[in-house]
Amino acid sequence: MGKRMKAIPERLKTFIENQKIFFVGTAAPSGRVNVSPKGTDSFRVIDENKIVWLNLTGSGNETAAHLLQNDRMTIMFCAFDGNPLILRLYGNAKIYHQRDTEYDTYINMFPEAPSARQIVEMKVDLVQTSCGFGVPFMEYKDERHLFEPWAAAKGEDGLQEYWEKKNTESIDGFETGILGN
Repeated sequence: MGKRMKAIPERLKTFIENQKIFFVGTAAPSGRVNVSPKGTDSFRVIDENKIVWLNLTGSGNETAAHLLQNDRMTIMFCAFDGNPLILRLYGNAKIYHQRDTEYDTYINMFPEAPSARQIVEMKVDLVQTSCGFGVPFMEYKDERHLFEPWAAAKGEDGLQEYWEKKNTESIDGFETGILGN
């Protein structure tokens, strides 16, 4: 059944690499808790205690706003095929914008994505597994192939304008830092 570890073992790194979706949980000291699904080829295990993921442009920017106020983050993976498993990574995270040196350090680890918005780096201090017996089987068919054409059609200026309208504040009015605020 469930286990707790201080680091990501190789077998769980392999599990992570085979997943098509993960979920990110964050919260500011006040306001709403956010749980956000993430997909595409956007997650990397750097070492047994550090991960990074590419945050693509979305209709909101809750994770960035929360991390500026409270750096705790939880990431969850579920096995939807094969053996049942739920994996949670707990730790403290930083968000890097395109203007940050660290962004440049990590961006080449990911496929080119016109919608790239930020990179999140998390230091993992707890790895927890649980049985996953209640998670249903689900079949992966394909990526939706809608996101990148949408971002490419907007172009750099269009994405910047979109960020100004949709990504500068959380739903609770917290700044996200995307424009250097």
